[in-house]
Formats: sequence, C-alpha cells, structure tokens
Amino acid sequence: MPIKPLTEDLRNKIAAGEVVERPASVVKELVENSLDAGANQISIVVEQGGETLIQVTDDGSGIPQEEMTLAVQRYTTSKINKANDLFDIQTLGFRGEGLASIAAVAELEMVSCVNGEGHSVKVADGIAGEPEPAAGVKGTQVTIRNLFYNTPARKKFLKKQRTEFRKIVDMVRRFSLMYPENGFKLVSDNRSILDLKPESLEDRIAAVTDPLYKENVLPVSLAKGDYLVTGFVGNLTLVRKKPGEQYLFLNRRFIQNRMLNSAVYNAFKSLVARGEFPFFVINLSLPFDQVDVNVHPMKTEVRFKDEWRIYHVVKSAVEQALEPILSTIPDFSQQERGFDFFDRPPAENESQSSIGFQPPSEPPKLDRAKSYATNLAGGEDQEEAFDFESMWQVHKKYIVSQIQSGLVIIDQHVAHERVLYEEALTAFDGDALAAQTLLFPEVQEFSPDDYSVLLEILPYLEKMGFRMKEFGETAVMMEAIPSEMAWGAERAVIREMLDNYQEYQKKYASFQEALAASFACHAAVKAGDQLTHEEMSALVNRLFGTKHPYYCPHGRPVIIQLSLDELDHRFERT
Repeated sequence: MPIKPLTEDLRNKIAAGEVVERPASVVKELVENSLDAGANQISIVVEQGGETLIQVTDDGSGIPQEEMTLAVQRYTTSKINKANDLFDIQTLGFRGEGLASIAAVAELEMVSCVNGEGHSVKVADGIAGEPEPAAGVKGTQVTIRNLFYNTPARKKFLKKQRTEFRKIVDMVRRFSLMYPENGFKLVSDNRSILDLKPESLEDRIAAVTDPLYKENVLPVSLAKGDYLVTGFVGNLTLVRKKPGEQYLFLNRRFIQNRMLNSAVYNAFKSLVARGEFPFFVINLSLPFDQVDVNVHPMKTEVRFKDEWRIYHVVKSAVEQALEPILSTIPDFSQQERGFDFFDRPPAENESQSSIGFQPPSEPPKLDRAKSYATNLAGGEDQEEAFDFESMWQVHKKYIVSQIQSGLVIIDQHVAHERVLYEEALTAFDGDALAAQTLLFPEVQEFSPDDYSVLLEILPYLEKMGFRMKEFGETAVMMEAIPSEMAWGAERAVIREMLDNYQEYQKKYASFQEALAASFACHAAVKAGDQLTHEEMSALVNRLFGTKHPYYCPHGRPVIIQLSLDELDHRFERT
C-alpha cells in the first residue's frame, strides 16, 4: 500500500481517540473551557449516561462571533502563542484539540454571547457551519448529541449507562473540589444530582461526599520555599476499603501521580493497614515553570523538575496534619512488638509496592483452605461429635472444644460469615431473611455515585433484610435491618458493602456471590465480640448446616483441628 497523507476527517478521529474516551471525557474538556473562560456558575445536563446528550452551560466571557468557527477546529486556541508558553501554562486547556476532537465523533452545537449579542454554530461530521444569530446565553452553551454515532467501534466499548454516569459524577466532583468558590449543577435525565453553591473547601467536601466528612477532616497547610501544600485529609473514620476518594491537584489541575499518592499513604502508614485507603484532597502549588503538563492529551500526567523534593514536602504536610492522631497512639518499641508491619519484608503472597497498600491475592488462600478442608472432612475422625458442653471462647475470637482425637478451634467471625453468606444466597432465590424494625428510622445520605450503586443493588438488599425508602435526592430512610446484624451498625455495613461491591465482583463467579460475600463479611460477629454459651452453640450448629463449613467466602479456614498426636509431640511425650 503506497504512503499517502491521511484525510482531515481520519486525522480528527484518530486525535479524538486520545482525548474523548467516554462521556466523562467530554464533560472534562467542556468544563475546563468554562473555567478558563472565567465562569462562576457551570451547569451540566446529561441524558442516558451522556451517550445521547451532554450540555454544558457557563456564565464565562463567551466567544466572539468571528472566532466561533475557529474554536471547533484543531490546533486553535487563545491560551498559548509561542513555544515558550508551554513551560508557563496557567490554564486548564492549551492544546487546541478539545472541541475539534469532540466534534469529530459527535454532533455539536455551540451558542455564545458577547456584549449581549448571541450567535450559534453547528458542527456535523467535523464540518462547522456559519455562525447564525441566536438567543443569547450569559456566556457559552455547548450541546453534544449522539456521542460516537459515526464511530460504532468506539461506541460498543462504552459501559452500562449507569457506569458511565458515575464516571461523569466523579469528574464533576473533581472540578467542584478544585474550585469550591464556583457553583456547579449536574442534572441527569431530568433529575437534579448536584446543586453546589460557592462555599469553602471544607463545606464543599461535605456537599459532594457526606455531611459526616466535615467533622472528620484535618486541615493540611505547609509552605516550603516556593512550594505550598494545602487541603484536607480524613481521619481514621474516613479510611475506606477501596480507592476513589483520593484527590490530588497541582496548581488547580487534577493529576494522577503514584509517587505523590505514596507520599500521603506513607504519612498514614502507622495508622492504616494494607488494602485501606485514606481520604484526602491535596492542593499543591508551585511555580509553573517547574512542571511540564504537556505530557499527554488528557493532561492528567505531569513531569516535575524535582519530584523527590515535592514528595517529601507533601509527606511532611500530611504528617503535620496527622499529629493530633499520632500523638494519641502508644509508641511501642521494636522490642515490645517485634517489628513494624510496614518495616518487615513482604510475605510471599503480599504486594511489595508501597504505592497502594494492595492486599494479598485471594486464590492461593482459597486453594489452601479448600485443600485443608478436604483433608479435614475426609479424615477418619470426621464423624466425631463436637462437645457442646466442653466449649469455651478464647480471647473473644475463637470457639474451642475437645473432640475424641484432640481439639477443634473455630474462628467465630469467619464461621458466622460462612453462615450469612449461604443464607443470603438462598434468600436471593427465595424468601427474604428476617428483619428487625428500627425503633427510630434513620436517614442515610450518600454521594451521588454511591447512591447510584445503592439503587442498583436495592432489590438484593431487601432480600437480605434491609428495608428502606427514598428520602430526598440522594438519601434513604432505613426502617429495618437484618435480624442477624447488630443495632447501630447499619450505616457502616451499607457503606462497606458499597465500597467493596465492585471489588468483590472481580473475585466471585456471579453478581449475587459478590454481594452476599460483602454483606457476610461486614455483618458477621467480629473478633472481640463476647458470645454466650448459647450463642456459641447456635453458631456452631448453623455452621455445620452449611454446604462448606470449613472455609469462608474469601478462602480463609474456619476450623483448625489439633490432634492428640500433635499435642503430645509439642509436649515431647513421643
């Protein structure tokens, strides 16, 4: 095939592939333009997860009639003029690709008003028409319809509309945290999702997450030379089991940087375990000529002149913010506790990365537990009776009983977890689990994306014994909870289930198994819960009524058997 230049249309579609990955990418480009235009109020309207409609309206400076056609062409921008400007970028956009890339894969209409005079321009198949007079808006309104209508191969890679919508919510949340002094409104399918007024960052955090966050954040403020680190970190109440609430901004631009994330995580290292993620909103300000933001069209990756210096400044800033917590924790010496969890070399099945506190993989544990369970269940003593009279609780963690051939030890948490897991799976296909009515119904508020997940799994929650009804835009009134669950734990259990739901789906064969495992893990009795003799007996009876009593849904063993031979060997009787 001979070498020849690509057509303009094909060049635009290739460029669009780097800028417009999904509906949230469109929202990002349009909101950046609005902020660069000095907008104070920005409204975003989407339909069907942004697939059929995305409309962004602002009250910014607007675009003059003579520049409207230029604005939708590639490599046209008002933000840089010469090569040196690339090393002093003070705007969110600068590449001149956003509108052109969007117009290449969607139908675009733009209305803008300058000095009270409004005009509109339409773009179809990447070709802009002539500007026409239009009813003026105070600023600019860009309407995108039928995203990827002319690139069906790209369209088929979109996720479910609910998933794409959650990505849009997360994108708007990022901007609202970057610019708390701005107003943002998000409407989806004629339903108001966010309506944020100008406010402080602390109030904005509460507005886009949960009102409880305001009571559980610590201010960050540290100046070192020409670096300034500000923002908030959450206390231990806001530590969650999944990433997603870590916001790192550079000169009011959202960035993704593993090293700077690790600076925050390492400041928390004596407070959280692997697989736990602290909440933070960190704003890093530094001279524009010390960072290169022209690395990737998405503009979320950057390069620093002195990344290690920035790492230590960020870490110091967070450690300083955490001092009130750290000062209340006993300082155990190495001799007293052996060694620190974060100082020891990782075990074979643990991640060696200090970036994200990743937990060990589940399959090896599951295989080991199943192998152990097979040997235990298939042994010659499998019919031995569990001695319910000679049964006691050890350290409020383990249930111990003697059998003819030795001892049996049961982990009370994972035992109850196995019971609840199988009962939840049975309930999904039959009658709902028993529920206990709350004396005082409790209102629980959620972030928009968490609320979206809640609605998705609501029928299954009801099968497990939760009873709730809508109460406002992103809140529910909890009227009853599963009878197995402790009073007062409903808020924490629901939030833990939402946190773990998507992660659990990667480890289980079906949607139902993932949800049942999440519920069982967080509703089961915990290590440290005191059990009466009757409660221990009931738990053990229910455990041996399950299909797989020897390992929990995550693969941990439930039962350990110590034979008399092993005990004799330990005491050197043999």
